Amino acid sequence: MISHARVPLEHQQPYGTAYEQMLEKVRYEGAYPTHERADQAVRLVLAGLGRQLTGDERVDLAACLPLEAARVLTSQIPDTQPLTGWAFVKDLAARTGTSLATTRWDTGSVFSAVAAHAGPDLITRILDQLPTGYALLFGRAELTSAA
Repeated sequence: MISHARVPLEHQQPYGTAYEQMLEKVRYEGAYPTHERADQAVRLVLAGLGRQLTGDERVDLAACLPLEAARVLTSQIPDTQPLTGWAFVKDLAARTGTSLATTRWDTGSVFSAVAAHAGPDLITRILDQLPTGYALLFGRAELTSAA
């Protein structure tokens, strides 16, 4: 008879390796003290982005992200009225009761990891779809057309 050895609870990973690596990148980029705090930021920001992003860009981004992150993104119903980048940060802050500065920090930390998974071409497409203000959140210059 074969018995299955059980991994002690303290050694079990609750998520897949790809998501764990994403969390570690966010934890490092955001200088978060714990893994749990990074996970909280990822879930908050990806849920918010899921409410803003539609179409092929939403599908393509979900395909690039680790499964757990893709689920958070795609579990949200997109808003009918997209928010500007600053309104996005204010909305997330209001939903969580955290300061605007903390929420802006969380957003930049998570978007840095998202950009690493998505690559520059998809991020450019996403930025073209979203209202103004998101480029800075992704760590890019906000370019405007000359009048």
